[in-house]
Amino acid sequence: MGTGKSTVARTLATHYGIECLDTDKLVEARAGKPVRQMFAEDGEDAFRDLESDVLSSCLRSPQGAVIAGAGGVVLRAENREMLNAARRDSGAIVVWLHAQPEVLSVRTAKGSHRPLLDDDREGTLVRMSQERMPLYSEVADIVVDVSDRSQESVCALLIDAIDEAVRYGETSNE
Repeated sequence: MGTGKSTVARTLATHYGIECLDTDKLVEARAGKPVRQMFAEDGEDAFRDLESDVLSSCLRSPQGAVIAGAGGVVLRAENREMLNAARRDSGAIVVWLHAQPEVLSVRTAKGSHRPLLDDDREGTLVRMSQERMPLYSEVADIVVDVSDRSQESVCALLIDAIDEAVRYGETSNE
């Protein structure tokens, strides 16, 4: 949350001329309600179930796409398995945009669409970082610390890294 993944994904999709799929937006569209409302009415498990379904659909996109996966998409082993299968079978490249929790706390202070941060924003972000770091590491091909980078510099760095990985066959299916 707060790393800029949606904005970066849209920029990368435009650069490569492919579709951008944002899992949070797709979950909201399928549920017919915002994530916050889904958490309140249906619970986190229902959200995660739908998130897994959406991720599966996105990964099967026949034209290929840049997928902005919600920050918690790695929490379920089945999702990590899907991401790793996409890396292995189709050469998908998984990017992890990382930032220090104190930076994310400032970035996420605006807006009210992040229900997991309601009680203790910075403490929750520290805990989430610690819990999720090994899970992100399990699936990521490219890791970028965005704590002190502009979105423009993140996009430029990723375009170079992705192009190099593709050019030299360094994706997981090689």
